Amino acid sequence: MDTKIKNYAGIAAIVLMAAVAVATVWFVYSYTKVITPTSFRSFNVTAEGKTYAIPDVAQFSFTVLTEGGTDLTTLQQENTAKANQAIAAVKADGVADKDIQTQGYTVQPRYQYCQPDIKTGTTCPPPAIVGYTIQQTVMVKARDFSKIGDMLSKVVSAGANSVSQLSFTLDDPTSAQNTAMAQAIEKAKAKAVSIAQAGDFELGRLLSIQEDNNTPSPIVRFASASVAVPEAAAPSPAVQSGSQEVDVSVTLQYEIGN
Repeated sequence: MDTKIKNYAGIAAIVLMAAVAVATVWFVYSYTKVITPTSFRSFNVTAEGKTYAIPDVAQFSFTVLTEGGTDLTTLQQENTAKANQAIAAVKADGVADKDIQTQGYTVQPRYQYCQPDIKTGTTCPPPAIVGYTIQQTVMVKARDFSKIGDMLSKVVSAGANSVSQLSFTLDDPTSAQNTAMAQAIEKAKAKAVSIAQAGDFELGRLLSIQEDNNTPSPIVRFASASVAVPEAAAPSPAVQSGSQEVDVSVTLQYEIGN
């Protein structure tokens, strides 16, 4: 009798454990469905918003390149003097210290090589340094567009050998990006409604909004200018900033309703 009772108790315990396990699995499955809708019950829509803004910052770089003999100290003094004169010229036109940045400073030796004579077996001594080349590049941000052309001429007059990478941008593109994003979201919502109607299903909850990080923001739609500079400074060029197109792409995920 005791053996039968023990057997019944063991079977009951096994059944109870199995029931608890099934209930646990079902609870986890149900909870997961609540917090994470399954992918086959949702769909994505993507749309792009676009707006235009007037640039408020102009950027350009100028380079002072100095070549000479082996008196490196003299060359450095000459290069520094020209670069400082160019920097003083843009400061005189209202450019703040925070908008002037030295991007590069290089000192490179120049070597003299000889050609060995294979017939006579004459060898060459190690290459000798015959001089140095010093190059200093400075980036400038200008906010008064009426003075940009004058600045380009002045830095050349001060000793810059080249001016390049003239471009226009927004100092803070946040407002333009927000406008483009709002437009993109409205377009995506309208597209989702059309898809639901065409697919004959109810449009469910909006599950997520994701900005497309592959889209540079903002996108500049005009070409940057490169100014070739002769030895003698030309008259100040007329510079036009144009407009800047800002694109934002978003993806909305919707739940498919019943």
